[in-house]
Amino acid sequence: MPIHNADIAAIFEKIADLLEIKGANQFRIRAYRNAARILSDLPQEVRLLVEQGDDLTRLPGIGDDLAGKISEITTTGRSNFLERLHRELPPVITELLKIPGLGPKRVKALYHNLDVQTIEQLHRAAKDGRIRALPGFGEKSELNILQAVEAHASQTHRFKLTVAAQYAEALCTFLQALPGVQQVTVAGSFRRMRETVGDLDILVSAAPDSQVMQCFTGYDEVAEVFSAGETRASVLLKCGLQVDLRVVAQHCYGAALHYFTGSKAHNIAIRRIAQQLGLKVNEYGVFRGTQRVAGDSEESVYHAVGLAYIPPELREDRGEIEAARAGRLPQLVELSDLHGDLHAHTNATDGHDSLRDMALAAKALGLEYLAITEHSRRLTVAHGLNPLQLARQCDEIDRLNEQLGGITLLKGIEVDILEDGSLDLPDSVLSRLDLVVGAVHSSFDLSRAKQTKRILRAMDHPHFTFLAHPSGRLIERRAPYDVDMLHIIRHAKQRGCFLELNAHPERLDLLDSHCQTAKEEGVLVSINSDAHSTFDFNNLRYGIGQARRGWLEKTDVLNTRPLAELWPLLKRTM
Repeated sequence: MPIHNADIAAIFEKIADLLEIKGANQFRIRAYRNAARILSDLPQEVRLLVEQGDDLTRLPGIGDDLAGKISEITTTGRSNFLERLHRELPPVITELLKIPGLGPKRVKALYHNLDVQTIEQLHRAAKDGRIRALPGFGEKSELNILQAVEAHASQTHRFKLTVAAQYAEALCTFLQALPGVQQVTVAGSFRRMRETVGDLDILVSAAPDSQVMQCFTGYDEVAEVFSAGETRASVLLKCGLQVDLRVVAQHCYGAALHYFTGSKAHNIAIRRIAQQLGLKVNEYGVFRGTQRVAGDSEESVYHAVGLAYIPPELREDRGEIEAARAGRLPQLVELSDLHGDLHAHTNATDGHDSLRDMALAAKALGLEYLAITEHSRRLTVAHGLNPLQLARQCDEIDRLNEQLGGITLLKGIEVDILEDGSLDLPDSVLSRLDLVVGAVHSSFDLSRAKQTKRILRAMDHPHFTFLAHPSGRLIERRAPYDVDMLHIIRHAKQRGCFLELNAHPERLDLLDSHCQTAKEEGVLVSINSDAHSTFDFNNLRYGIGQARRGWLEKTDVLNTRPLAELWPLLKRTM
């Protein structure tokens, strides 16, 4: 069974969690977490590097010990070290970590003080009022845990888009190489670039004598076959991801692709329009009575019901049909439209690569400029820069810009917005920078009024350029803080500053709906990678997907401007 980067990263995260519950050395724990993040963001499959005999220690954050464990996992699919840790702790204790708000430190406290080992025991401890007495918890924390446990029980498991992509792309490559296969497309929420994916819907056109069904159900990563017929099959991969495969004739491919891409609400709306025109739309085509009038392409399906082609990311029944009917569909932003990236980190703080390496990686992707925005001093866990360290980095950027060709480094900072709305560094330092990225990294539980006031005050600072990851959410790990986003967006318009769409797959923040509001209010959005290594620039594609879901066009995005056009906009906010 092929081992994907996500599989190795998941093992390393489990190791780090168990080590933290056991109370192991923090540097060791951090090494596993950093390795997991690096592997999750790595564009090439590590197993191929192992097969080629490449030196894994060349990867950022990977030493000899971790390299050996990666080789073991890719070769055997197992980790002896993880299995040893599982033997030393209750096997179900890691289930507690799936509850939002419960990190390893809290799980450790619950385990050692209350002997909580399962979600059921956690629920009972919260119901009985025993958690509030533990140091660092309290009544409010206990209530939050109780609510989180009950919400968790009602949720189905979903996969982050970037994790689903690893399995989807490998499976599509496998299917595309089969004899007789003509086209392979992942449809469903994956194609619509939803932030998380519940399952994969794969559409295939193939010759009648193709063995695609047998090969699909016999794929190495299949754990269970739910159903298998001549034209459709459903399986569960060993990672827990369900995959449904449909094989259709080539002349029906467009209709089937439209049907299985969804969303359900969008498809229902299209069928209603068709009915009004005396037509029927299904996965086989568009029909007038028994006569098939369209369906070989998606464009033909939309044309048959009197609409322009609607891109997959917009198909949520949120006004796209009315816009298509009126000829007002946006010309959605493309990855190739980006001229630069305005949020990146180096090994001067919590990044993994040097200033020069980050610049050369951005240049190799065709970017014209890259803003270096290290963390500020308050974020000690990320080794944030103090004024003297930041000044030295600015000098280094100036020297490097004299040597580099084809890429310009901009001097910036990701400065902490403190609880009172002030910024973590003085004006004398911020005034030297090309841009200042404000970010909330603490006090997430403030009331809506206080959180909003805090951010508005920060935006009023004369050197403030844009608000990073504006809601602070981490997908499936941390809920967004409570803030009046419409007020924030309108204040950005009044102030003349911008908002970020953070392309990291765990953030994708702004939300798509907030992107659409920013567009309507005339506030530019900056799509940034938040890169912590040279590999992270590949995350920009997920940011573009989120921007397209938010109806953003090239002109709505700050960093689609060439540097000469960007400078006046940056200076306007300083």
